[in-house]
Amino acid sequence: MSESEAIARWREDPVAGLLGVFDLTDTGARTTEDIFTASSHFMPSGRIFGGQVLAQSMLAASRTVGDDRVIHSMHGYFLRPGDASQDITLSVDRIHDGRSFSTRRTQAYQGGAPILSMIASFQVPDDGLEHAASFDGNVPSPEELGDQETALTRVTSFSGLRLTDRPIELRYVEGPVYLRVDGAHVPHQAVWARLRRPIGDDPLLHRAALAYLSDLSIQESILRAHGIAWATPGMKVASLDHAMWWHRDGRVDDWVLYAQESPNARGGRGLATGRIYTRDGDLLASTAQEVMVRLPVSDGARS
Repeated sequence: MSESEAIARWREDPVAGLLGVFDLTDTGARTTEDIFTASSHFMPSGRIFGGQVLAQSMLAASRTVGDDRVIHSMHGYFLRPGDASQDITLSVDRIHDGRSFSTRRTQAYQGGAPILSMIASFQVPDDGLEHAASFDGNVPSPEELGDQETALTRVTSFSGLRLTDRPIELRYVEGPVYLRVDGAHVPHQAVWARLRRPIGDDPLLHRAALAYLSDLSIQESILRAHGIAWATPGMKVASLDHAMWWHRDGRVDDWVLYAQESPNARGGRGLATGRIYTRDGDLLASTAQEVMVRLPVSDGARS
């Protein structure tokens, strides 16, 4: 399939493309590990999107625990860039099964080399103490912000795909940072996000979609703090690791608010954290990611 054919197929229904890569194949191998295989959706860069392999790894791990246990946390390291044209092998090690918790390690491989290493924890739902942080601040609704993607046609040459070709729609409270950074250069932002169409009621599928979504835009709190746009010539950004904690079930085909903040950047690395809320203000998940950011020498002194 040519690149133009792959783009055309993806544009027909990017949500279907996303659900397709979530559909793992169980190889039936049962030695010391459970082995699954998966494909990747089209990426113009040729590299696998990190959120995709995060979601696939947690889905593979979820296939090895009982239906009474749900994933509540994962911690993963991105080890190598993945090739989006090649299948992925997902190897799950059943580390521990206790009365209430199960622990799994998932290694994602291509060509015999690991591209992601992740540990996930699952719990039998239980009652206990309960509180949750609320979003501190009033923000416009996604309807008030309106469509921010269609007009950014120039981004096509930057990303290789139109922003409207993604399975996730984003609407920025402070404005997107694709071509330039408008407004104050501050280390935080808020982004509304949702899948472009409904995907049914399976809570695990929504948790996987939330993992996918969690790797979108979180790096930008670092870039916004220094007034640096994605289109900056010569800039290189790579995710190093990613952590996520699911607190409550929620729908990702309805708008969620992703509040992001960067507490630190130093030594060519930046740390970003995030909280994902429903429209009603319920805290669905918390995230953290460290990224490598390299700028051309002429831009290195920006602040």
